[in-house]
Amino acid sequence: MTGEQRLKAFTEANYQKTLTKVNDHIYHFLAYGISNSIAIIGDTSVILVDALDSPGYAEDLKKDLQEITDKPVETIIYTHGHPDHRGGAGVFRDTVKEVIAFAPENEMMKYYDRLQKILIQRGGDQFGYDLTDEECISEGIGIREGRAVGKGAPDIMAPTTIYQEKEVERVIDGVRLKMVRAAGETDDQIFIWLEDDKVICTGDNYYGCWPNLYAIRGTQYRDIATWIDSLGLILSYEAEVLLPGHTKPLFGRERILDQVGTFRDAIEYVLLNTLECMNQGMSMSETAERVKLPQKYLEKDYLGEFYGTVEWSVKGIYCGYVGWFDGNPVNLFPVSDREYQAVLRELIGREKLEEKIQSCVEMEQYQMALQLLELVDWEHTKKEQPDGESRRLWTELKKKALLGRARQVASANGRHYLIAGAKKLD
Repeated sequence: MTGEQRLKAFTEANYQKTLTKVNDHIYHFLAYGISNSIAIIGDTSVILVDALDSPGYAEDLKKDLQEITDKPVETIIYTHGHPDHRGGAGVFRDTVKEVIAFAPENEMMKYYDRLQKILIQRGGDQFGYDLTDEECISEGIGIREGRAVGKGAPDIMAPTTIYQEKEVERVIDGVRLKMVRAAGETDDQIFIWLEDDKVICTGDNYYGCWPNLYAIRGTQYRDIATWIDSLGLILSYEAEVLLPGHTKPLFGRERILDQVGTFRDAIEYVLLNTLECMNQGMSMSETAERVKLPQKYLEKDYLGEFYGTVEWSVKGIYCGYVGWFDGNPVNLFPVSDREYQAVLRELIGREKLEEKIQSCVEMEQYQMALQLLELVDWEHTKKEQPDGESRRLWTELKKKALLGRARQVASANGRHYLIAGAKKLD
């Protein structure tokens, strides 16, 4: 199957709207939004673990929850601060008395807020906010966000209780629970352990496809070694049921140990092999080409590259540990891309370049076509032919290559970014 077909099959198999009764007082809501939500029914009220991504989706959850119990939602616990887990909280504003969150272990880099314009733009491309439903099959880790399908912008309730501790034990309306700090996808990530029920709510440190060890929208380095440790900590609890922040719940101790353990081991494999390649003096490109998942991991659907990819993970680790310089002195003081590309154009010649790009597109070698298209001097073609014929040719080739490459990849994030790039050419 093409990447597009694999993503469609994965979406169909994993994101059917499902309300699962875990036991008499714990319910799991899957595919009510891009993220999951968990309702824990106490003596007189409901504790909600995460609140979906948008008001419209949260209204659906609220309606179905009222079919289960007439007790109001009085407590919300955020597993972390990403808006897709908090955006529906406002729907419960009339009854909620406490909103619980943990402070991040490490503060955001100073002045990161100055990047909001580009981060919002890149985030929109990653999540496919401007794409049609046909173009945006799913988000890889869930159905489309509510903001993209008319369910409203996030309506987030600010935390009323923010913990700094490593772990906190509480009894909330008769429910005994432990909240444990477990940095991974985010620095404020926690999991919730319900010992009496042998249930663990893991937030986003585990979900059933390859994670965003690096997010293409742009993030600070996610400490992969710490993420691996957090997965080990989750596995140390004797859980019989694991309720993730995305994808399906896991039932049975053996299945949890096998699936989450394999998830952890695969991430550790990528981290350690990336470091080994770096230690041998390989460049980032050479390392990304070398580090691949072994066959025993490729067989697992829950490690499929439907969200993040191994290649992005390797490059994120490389930059996170040693930065941009790959150790090759040639790359210390390079000429600009513009100068270098001008020399290549002169050597290749326009006719040969156009012929090769056309050939790559026809042979579905879309990535090679895209990289060769980077050599095109777009401004010169505009001046050379005021009627725009040449520019239209290059633009059409680039659009075909972007859309063709999008069909080849299974990662929803990569697919969205490629299609968004093609639409911008219009």
